[in-house]
Amino acid sequence: MRIPKYQLIEDELRHEIQNGKFGTGDRFYSEAELVARYNVSSITVIHAIRDLVSMGYLVRYQGRGTFVSRSRKHKLVEFTDIEIFANHWDDERVEVLSMEESFNPVMRARLGLSEEESYYTFERVRRINDEAFLVIESHIPSRFVIPSRGKDYYTSIYRRFREDFGLHLDDEHFIEQDSIVFPAPDHATKLLGLQGNVPCVRQEKLTTLSDGQVAEHALSYKRWDYFKIEFETRDGVFTQS
Repeated sequence: MRIPKYQLIEDELRHEIQNGKFGTGDRFYSEAELVARYNVSSITVIHAIRDLVSMGYLVRYQGRGTFVSRSRKHKLVEFTDIEIFANHWDDERVEVLSMEESFNPVMRARLGLSEEESYYTFERVRRINDEAFLVIESHIPSRFVIPSRGKDYYTSIYRRFREDFGLHLDDEHFIEQDSIVFPAPDHATKLLGLQGNVPCVRQEKLTTLSDGQVAEHALSYKRWDYFKIEFETRDGVFTQS
């Protein structure tokens, strides 16, 4: 099967970007330069460029041109959520505020559950030296919950998965999105003891087992002054806090 000309151009340009011919944020070839280089129509060039934009390699600005994306999409990155109180584990406490069987159809769909299945919602607060720094709302399919144990049994969701079901969630596939919210939501502000209009870090995480089952959806709010992350790429290390 013959490969379309725009795809051949797209592949060649993508390899140039991946192999470091351009730095992040650099101006990319103009449409006119690519038309002349490949001796093709502008429609063919535009098709290739649009695909590279949709894949995250390029960004286009009206009136300015095309640039190599500053994002790290398609680049191998090691992520570390740094616990800034790592030497004070003995001072950490987790309180389970509530444990409730839930049936919300939106969350049920997010967990991949049928209309007949329920899930449990756990709300917990983590503290260091009696200062709350993290509020966590976890949604767990009922198949992974033992209700008769009571809420205090679930101070550590990961321990329960490990000891009750032989599952190590740390080793399972997950997707996490972190964002700064300002001001912090009222509920999180109250539980974290925040004063005034201050930001906090919203962390949403979905953990999926190897068989495709969702094990946990977690929505957390973390005090901004307890937030520190590190990314490591093949090019070096940078830290954001």
